[in-house]
Amino acid sequence: MKVSIDPSLCYGSAECAHRAPSVFEFVDEYGVVRAGREDSGDDPQVREAVEKCPSQAISLTGIG
Repeated sequence: MKVSIDPSLCYGSAECAHRAPSVFEFVDEYGVVRAGREDSGDDPQVREAVEKCPSQAISLTGIG
């Protein structure tokens, strides 16, 4: 599964970078998916970051 962050929804809580630092980073006050880590949607830490994102900016695609 692919993970992505919608920059128009992200307001910079850094929850994603805190929960899955190997996949997400904080750049210019917003969360982003680290280059080359877009296919990390099966990682349990990424799934937790998706669930806990206060702005619901993180999404997974290719489910099912």
